[in-house]
Amino acid sequence: MEPEGVNRPSGANALAQRFTMQGRRALVTGASLSIGRAIALAFADAGAELALQYAGSADTGLQHADAASELSRELQQRAVVHHLIEADFSQRGAGSRTVAEAQRRMGGVDVLVVCASVQQREAFTEIACESMQRQIRINFEASVELLQAVVPGMRERGWGRILTIGSINQTRPDPELAIYAALKSAQHNLALNLARQLAPFGVTVNNLSPGLVATARNQWRRVDQKQWQSITHDANPMHRAGTPEEMTGAALLLCSDAGSFITGNDLQATGGAQL
Repeated sequence: MEPEGVNRPSGANALAQRFTMQGRRALVTGASLSIGRAIALAFADAGAELALQYAGSADTGLQHADAASELSRELQQRAVVHHLIEADFSQRGAGSRTVAEAQRRMGGVDVLVVCASVQQREAFTEIACESMQRQIRINFEASVELLQAVVPGMRERGWGRILTIGSINQTRPDPELAIYAALKSAQHNLALNLARQLAPFGVTVNNLSPGLVATARNQWRRVDQKQWQSITHDANPMHRAGTPEEMTGAALLLCSDAGSFITGNDLQATGGAQL
């Protein structure tokens, strides 16, 4: 269903216009840093109104305490309508409250990108219950809350895009990320389930699985550049890490009219690491 007041041109620009997000209202979680930030900026360039969830404590822990305000300033300079929503997904109900706030500010949510997540590197036999429960809460339970809150409106309007950000760990789990990897697999399974349920209503659900990407979360690995070069060389056939911006083309495809016949897909953006 087209948003009111939006006219899609025909002719030479018709293909490009299928990638527009003009008139769409997008909620991006984990939007203040790295992949979430890059996707938010790409959606802004495509014309979307944005609700941007972030967790200040998480940004501070990654030594980027001002990440959300810096993103907001950049969007203001571009004259992009956007709304910052601070929410700690370790708190039960935070996902539902985030959607409710986004709907209040924008009048609805047409696009949801589930990007917020945490990971804890530890040997399997050393995994503490507290660490496991925190990852379950943020990486899966909060996602269920977000989806339960956003699906009814999309289904009623007959148009919606849901994109979950997965990981190559779904199929090639890192031994030190056992819980994270298992939860990404669970999230992918949930996306597949919903894709089938929602397809008759014009709502697509897809998963984007990045490989090794240079993000704020793994900045500690780049302190030793020699070690980082070794890691990136062995990560995939391209022998390099991806950038957050390299995830945005796939996200735009799957969240615009260009992806109208794509649902239940797991798009591997890994530099060939899945091969």
